[in-house]
Amino acid sequence: ILPGVCGCCGALRPRYKRLVDNIFPEDPEDGLVKANMEKLTFYALSAPEKLDRIGAYLSERLSRDVARHRYGYVCIAMEALDQLLMACHCQSINLFVESFLKMVRKLLESDKPSLQILGTNSFVKFANIEEDTPSYHRSYDFFVSRFSEMCHSSYEDPDIRTKIRMAGIKGLQGVVRKTVNDELQANIWDPQHMDKIVPSLLFNLQSGERTESRSPSPLQASEKEKESPVELTERCFRELLGRAAYGNIKNAITPVLMHLDNHSLWEGKTFAVRCFKIIMYSIQSQHSHLVIQQLLGHLDANSKNSATVRAGIVEVLLEAAAIASSGSVGPTVLEVFNTLLRQLRLSVDYELTGSYDGNTNIGTKIIKAHEERQLQEAVIRTIGSFANTLPTYQRSEVMLFIMGKIPVPGVHLALPEGTRMIQIMLLKSLVQVTAGFQTTNMLTALPNSFLEPLLSFSLTEDPEARLLVLQILLSLIDRHDNRPKFSNIRYSGREHYETLFALLGLLSVELANEEVVVDLIRLTLALQDLALSTDEALPVYNRCAVHALAAAYLNLICQLTTVPAFCQHIHEVIEARQKESPFLLPEDVFIDNPKLLSSLEKVEGDVLFLQSKITEVLGGSGYNTERLATPYVPQYTDEDRLSKRKSIGETISLQVEVESRNSPEKEERTPTEEITFETLKNAIVDSVGMEEQERERRRLVVEKFQKAPFEEIAAHCGARATLLQSKLNQIFEITIRPPPSPSGTISSGYGQTQSRSVPIYEMKFPDLCVY
Repeated sequence: ILPGVCGCCGALRPRYKRLVDNIFPEDPEDGLVKANMEKLTFYALSAPEKLDRIGAYLSERLSRDVARHRYGYVCIAMEALDQLLMACHCQSINLFVESFLKMVRKLLESDKPSLQILGTNSFVKFANIEEDTPSYHRSYDFFVSRFSEMCHSSYEDPDIRTKIRMAGIKGLQGVVRKTVNDELQANIWDPQHMDKIVPSLLFNLQSGERTESRSPSPLQASEKEKESPVELTERCFRELLGRAAYGNIKNAITPVLMHLDNHSLWEGKTFAVRCFKIIMYSIQSQHSHLVIQQLLGHLDANSKNSATVRAGIVEVLLEAAAIASSGSVGPTVLEVFNTLLRQLRLSVDYELTGSYDGNTNIGTKIIKAHEERQLQEAVIRTIGSFANTLPTYQRSEVMLFIMGKIPVPGVHLALPEGTRMIQIMLLKSLVQVTAGFQTTNMLTALPNSFLEPLLSFSLTEDPEARLLVLQILLSLIDRHDNRPKFSNIRYSGREHYETLFALLGLLSVELANEEVVVDLIRLTLALQDLALSTDEALPVYNRCAVHALAAAYLNLICQLTTVPAFCQHIHEVIEARQKESPFLLPEDVFIDNPKLLSSLEKVEGDVLFLQSKITEVLGGSGYNTERLATPYVPQYTDEDRLSKRKSIGETISLQVEVESRNSPEKEERTPTEEITFETLKNAIVDSVGMEEQERERRRLVVEKFQKAPFEEIAAHCGARATLLQSKLNQIFEITIRPPPSPSGTISSGYGQTQSRSVPIYEMKFPDLCVY
């Protein structure tokens, strides 16, 4: 071989290959030859048509170096590709990108972690480049799958495992950035991609919670916080959700629900709540109701799952509703509450039957009652959380909706346990819905369709139901946040009396006018009479408690009215009780071990509030003495009498009607007829008698027309016809009479005035009426 032949052949190689070869040093540890890299970059910019060949040649060299394990040259090749990619933005870039992605794929397929991380870093740089020309045939399916696989790396060395997982997270973030806004790319929101991306992110969020429990030292923490896999994962997850449009929310949330199901993460609640907090804060606010609807649907789908799973979903709903805006419920407001109430009813049924399918056969899943109770309380709190996001008019609809679902049996009938539990749960739900309810119109807050069934529960034998009714009334009446002012008056274990006092106080403050004050004083005196009555089978403690309640309220109302003589009488009675009968005052009754007498046969004299005295002193200050002197008598129905029970709760409930007097939209309403058992019985008996009378009347009419003379029948019919004609003439006179005329009236010949009809165009109108 002649000398110089090799050099001659080298000179015949294409220039781009020679430029590429020159960027590689003899020793890979020396790194990229920067001067030669600048020449290659200038050549690529000057001859963009050669860019695809440069990329293909670099790819060829990289594949050869990977196969020969010359990893130093591999790093140099990737660095050169990165610089060319950043510098060149021409129309020929697409072919170069194909070579670039081919090399990245080659690195990601390697078993060596360093090459996987190297390939990921190059892909992330590429993802941040905005391309000038579209690509119609590029696919990222491999990268989604490979990066998701790296997120689940189980490499033995924990430090390397963390680096691989972080590289996978960064890679997924790059794929999302590159494809989410490019309509020409494959839709990244398709389930086939979301089912890989979302679980990979959640896996690293979850694993990060476990590793964070082993907190590093402060010095180490400052170095690693910037590279925390959990923070990187959360940032990537937020970015993904923030880019989700209306039609993509479902595909993004479904994998979250499936991941929490598959890994039994609902029961712990903490991780599930954290995930959906990230979701609710990251998505666009107008899409919040879509997440709520998916959670509700998932709750229905898990209706026969364990109570802990359902409670976990409900807790997530509770947090999601608190974060979401006022539109979180979406267009189907009542459907949200219907779903929650349905779950409440199912939980009660499960607790009573002990199984999900209504029987206790061998093999059925045994239900724990305490877990179902915890679920029920969670559902009730969630109902209140949703209600707080609603405007006033929608909350009123929800109140009526829940009220319509509460079973209302007869007062004197014993409730089955299941019905009683549902009744209590729904009343507790109403307590949550009405909490913080604000309205400017009492008629809006307490319409008859809501108030009447609500008050009917104050007549039940169940003390818990009666207490809940009073709490609901407190929330509805308290429009100026005055309720905490009465909370300092605490009665040990006597919630009913405490709530009654608060209700009386709120009625006095919220509906402050003379009529209301007079009626409430009459009511208080009626309570005193109730405690004195021997007809009622009240225990001694209840009698003393009622006396104490009356004293506490009259002491309050006398200070609000600021009538000196009234205050003097109330204070005199209280002082007399302190000396003679301390067991009739709150401080001696509402304690753990009150000292009471065996009977209250003689409660009289100075220890009683006198209606005559109160009427006298208030009458001198302008109050309605006639109404004050009229004793208050509760209006009991026949059914109430059959129940043989007149509780304090029902007495106070019957007086709530005074609220409408202070409403800005006062209306005159005719009292509605109360339908009781007696009226129904009388109606049935009377209807039988009416039928017999009607048959007898018809028989007499037929007999009269058969036997009476023709002249008598004609005279009878003529009289009826004359009466009918006179009535018709009156109607015609009213309807056809000309309208009053501005021109006045004319006089008839007999001194009577007669209206004269004037055409509209002849009427004289004032100037201010003409336009």
